[in-house]
Amino acid sequence: MSMLRTVKAVAWSFVGLRSGAEFEKDTQQLNPIHVVVAGFVGVAIFIGALLLLVNWAVKAV
Repeated sequence: MSMLRTVKAVAWSFVGLRSGAEFEKDTQQLNPIHVVVAGFVGVAIFIGALLLLVNWAVKAV
């Protein structure tokens, strides 16, 4: 359950929408190492999606 909560917190952080109360819960309950790892995985997925989108757009032209 903690890893799912970590992924959820990182996803909301990417969007930039997070309430103060939820942020306080996250800082008390989540493992910082898990947050960093989930952040790196999220960034890698985001960059991969952008590369796929650009590749598709260039081939479509």
